[in-house]
Amino acid sequence: MAAGRVTGMRLLLLGGTGFVGRAVAEAAVARGWEVTVFHRGRHAAPAGTRGVLGDRVAPGGLAAFTGTGALAGETWDVVVDTWSAAPRAVRGTARLLKDRTARYAYVSTVSVYGYPTPAGLGEDGPVVDGDPDADAVDYAADKRGGELAALAEFGTGRSLLVRAGLILGPYENIGRLPWWLTRIARGGAVLAPGPRDLPLQYIDARDLAEWILSASREAPGGAYNLVSEEGHATMGELLGACVRVTGSGAELRWADPALVLGAGVLPWTELPVWIPPGEDHDTMHRTNVAKALATGLRCRPVTRTVADTWTWLASIGGAAPLRPDRPAVGLAPEKEAELLALLEA
Repeated sequence: MAAGRVTGMRLLLLGGTGFVGRAVAEAAVARGWEVTVFHRGRHAAPAGTRGVLGDRVAPGGLAAFTGTGALAGETWDVVVDTWSAAPRAVRGTARLLKDRTARYAYVSTVSVYGYPTPAGLGEDGPVVDGDPDADAVDYAADKRGGELAALAEFGTGRSLLVRAGLILGPYENIGRLPWWLTRIARGGAVLAPGPRDLPLQYIDARDLAEWILSASREAPGGAYNLVSEEGHATMGELLGACVRVTGSGAELRWADPALVLGAGVLPWTELPVWIPPGEDHDTMHRTNVAKALATGLRCRPVTRTVADTWTWLASIGGAAPLRPDRPAVGLAPEKEAELLALLEA
């Protein structure tokens, strides 16, 4: 999608001061786009953008777009919406902007597919129920409601439903890769859940952002699964990269999944990213991304994602800022010590 590098585009980013939104903003600024970030003021707007404050779920929260508001009468080429709570917030902004922008890209999730999803599922798979006018229910239903809100106002042709999977990279505010990096940086023996060649699927937020910007101009509307190709990396490659970039000399102690699960360790949460082979792994790490690849998706090597995330962590003192609405991730030191002792035995 080389043509997607064109300058002079006008982007409205709804959200954009955190993880994925910040990546989109920085990518657009680098392309020479004019970027407006409509946000709640929890963080500063990214450099090179115009920040406008507003809370779209508060009474009068969209006043900036009407009357004498800061954004009244303005139009954009693309709107990117990262909202992940009440779908009615997406419906409200989409309704307001449907005659003021060409394309509406809504950052959704592969979690909208009905669980469990078989390996190789494409965008035509069955999805959960959602209501575009609802308050927050749960993550999957909220995202599906957001999709339906975008479709209701923009139709399939002008909507881009970006169904992302596991997202990693600098500015991550969930804490998955940052947890592995900080744990491995402490050194010593580190519990490494196997198998070592377990394939992983994820998307670097910066690669996601580049695809969104190009696809919003050039790709047909509709839903797209957005993660790397199946097996883009393995658990061994991910953790090995963490050891190298931190320079800690940590020793990875690989454990059979049965031992880890038998000790009551929770995949994905206590050991972030990791899901043992089986139905859950197929759901998260074996998604069909042929459609995204055909429309320009390119994914950088895992070593770059890990190294850049470590550089970012070091620049902010080593502690990643975490979203308050998501549970903490990571294995307690005492629980890891127990498992390491089992391995030694």
